[in-house]
Amino acid sequence: MTTDFYDISSLLSDEQRMIRDTVRDFVVSEVLPIIEEHNQAMTFPMDLIPKIGALGLLGPTLPEKYGCAGLDSIAYGLINQELERGDSSIRSFSSVQSSLVMYPIYAYGSEEQRMKWLPKLATGEYIGCFGLTEPDHGSDPGGMVTKAKKVDGGYVLNGAKMWITNGTISDVAVVWAKVDSDDSKSIRGFLVEKGMKGFSAPEMKGKYSLRASVTSELVFQDVFIPDENLLPNVQGLKGPLGCLTQARYGISWGAVGAAIACYESSVEYAKSRIQFGKPIARFQLVQQKLAEMLTEITKAQLLCLRLGQLKNDGKMKPAQVSLAKRNNVAMALDIARVARDIHGANGILGEYPIMRHMANLESVKTYEGTHDIHTLVLGQEITGIAAYE
Repeated sequence: MTTDFYDISSLLSDEQRMIRDTVRDFVVSEVLPIIEEHNQAMTFPMDLIPKIGALGLLGPTLPEKYGCAGLDSIAYGLINQELERGDSSIRSFSSVQSSLVMYPIYAYGSEEQRMKWLPKLATGEYIGCFGLTEPDHGSDPGGMVTKAKKVDGGYVLNGAKMWITNGTISDVAVVWAKVDSDDSKSIRGFLVEKGMKGFSAPEMKGKYSLRASVTSELVFQDVFIPDENLLPNVQGLKGPLGCLTQARYGISWGAVGAAIACYESSVEYAKSRIQFGKPIARFQLVQQKLAEMLTEITKAQLLCLRLGQLKNDGKMKPAQVSLAKRNNVAMALDIARVARDIHGANGILGEYPIMRHMANLESVKTYEGTHDIHTLVLGQEITGIAAYE
């Protein structure tokens, strides 16, 4: 059984293969034995954070100067693929820390901010979150109502953010707010630190998806943010949207990992499950399902590899990321549903990863750009007409 049907491994460098295999081994030994227990309990495996940091998986594409690994984009994609093969909650933690916290501090922050935050975020000593989505503003972030008012020595922040991964456990939140205006051009990024007066991050409970992930609300009530905590090098929506492009790239790879997990479980189950005196793998309908699964995974792998090459060359466009995120997440969710069918009644049990991945992918399909919004992004790229304005 192989999910590398087109020998994509031969197109990778030795370093890329080593990184992929190292993360795969980590997931097998450290994540898979405990993730179902955490999923059922709705807890995040905090003890994995320093181990993830020690492997160099946090902010891995950033320079070594800041304690990071300086890897290329394909290696980063493979990291996401293998982490989500374990669980979306683990990939989400890493993705938020890397693409939505460390990336904006590196890309938009001052050198002082980089040196203060990045080395400790890289080891996992510090944890970060990204505050953009609001209770009433998801797909339209420009409509945010969180405001920052300029005062002597800094800003006073008021508002709330919703659906924030890592929020409750974070030491720093990258928060986007409008400054003294209702215009989206006034949006700036702020580093809001744990313990600042008026800042709270209650955890959201009762989820049926991403149960092993920390999901929070961020609440700001007259929070004073000193001038040195303003990200100085970006203004307007291009700041948060630039971060989301980085994260969506990783999600495109991560979804392939979830699909692979469901496919591999299905092949193993079909070979061992006996019905009518023979393994169900001998039945034509089951073989058709497995053939379709492998075909879609292979197409998604090739899509990711090409997208990674474009990113490495500095040629990747946001619309290309939208295509990959849209396709690969929908593909993975479809595969999870077919896998549940192959597993029959056993498919709903925690003994198998199917329902856990399926439920997680329902959230992945929505966050960081819904399936429909990415469809409209592609429609605009094709026609030159924005349908969502």
